[in-house]
Amino acid sequence: MFELKEKRILLGITGGIAAYKAAELVRLLRRSNAEVQVVMTQAATEFITPLTLQTLSGRRVRQAFFDPNDEASIGHIDLARWADLILIAPTSADFMARLAHGLANDLLSTLCLAATAPIALAPAMNQQMWLNPATQANAKLLQARGIKLWGPGDGEQACGETGPGRMLEPAELLAQTIKQFNSQLLAGQCVLLTAGPTQEPIDPVRFIGNRSSGKMGFALAQAFVEAGAQVYLISGPVALATPTGVTRIDVGTAIEMQQRVTEHINRCDIFVACAAVADYRPKATAAQKIKKSREQLDLILTRNPDILAEVAASTVPPFTVGFAAETEQLIKHAEEKRRLKRVDMIAANLVGAEQGGFERDENALTVLWEGGSKNLPMARKEKLAQSLVATITERYHAEKHPTKDS
Repeated sequence: MFELKEKRILLGITGGIAAYKAAELVRLLRRSNAEVQVVMTQAATEFITPLTLQTLSGRRVRQAFFDPNDEASIGHIDLARWADLILIAPTSADFMARLAHGLANDLLSTLCLAATAPIALAPAMNQQMWLNPATQANAKLLQARGIKLWGPGDGEQACGETGPGRMLEPAELLAQTIKQFNSQLLAGQCVLLTAGPTQEPIDPVRFIGNRSSGKMGFALAQAFVEAGAQVYLISGPVALATPTGVTRIDVGTAIEMQQRVTEHINRCDIFVACAAVADYRPKATAAQKIKKSREQLDLILTRNPDILAEVAASTVPPFTVGFAAETEQLIKHAEEKRRLKRVDMIAANLVGAEQGGFERDENALTVLWEGGSKNLPMARKEKLAQSLVATITERYHAEKHPTKDS
């Protein structure tokens, strides 16, 4: 089971008898290949021990708000940024109330306020507590703010009463978690994606290349699959595993990448050119290794085809998205590229600096389209890819089904 491969789940546990089910939930999440970090409130430790959850998750359980070891790096902020999803199971009535009113008096509530990742609550309490008008008002307020409520279920409770308030079973919460990462907003759509570098041979052992790792493109491929799309990934030489559900096509040079794009483009609805394609290649490739016999070696380079521009200029082009890796004047150069190549969208980022980019696990993007833009802040490339796919999906549907507000 690899439904949650490379997903980071922060599992919050608050005080309640249903806390014992958290052990099974951690096991199921780990079995689905998720990374799980448990954060417990003090009350939660009265129902289940941190040692149990640490053993199952493989990570030290976080509890203390003021922990010198963690707060040296502002630990609650690090945790909030680490998570792809914050799931609090069980969620007590008290915690719902504190979260609804923006209180931050322990580690779990504080990181929820600092989080940009989705937050899901699995309420668990006595049926009268759940039906209390104060709890119902808090539930509505939290949902209005975009926080998801998974449950509660209805049935027999530990107190002997029967009614709404049971925490959903761990298997049900696992299913909801998997569903969270599989939006199906692009179900029935085909995406063609390029990723990684190209290598333009000088001789049998040398080539002209670049620093692209392919990580962003592969993360995008995974995010598109999670959105329900059929994904074809044309990749240059990289040492990365193929995301589950992706059809991968390996190439070496820009010419090979152009050929494969041409072969597949007519079947696709969206084209994303994430690959760092070499602009030039040696005009002639030596048949044998060039020996170091001269002080100076001159190479004559010829221009490679512009794959993105060719796709955008086709008779019936797909929704086209390009990337612009710049070292200066990011917005200016990216907008020029978008207009020149007449693409629907450009995702631009700075490289060769602390901002991220090549050979890094994190990146930040500025996304530009006609009449609009969006900044996607620094994040792990997996999380950034999810944000970018959401933006692409929104613009794709807006252009496919335009309205006055699109």
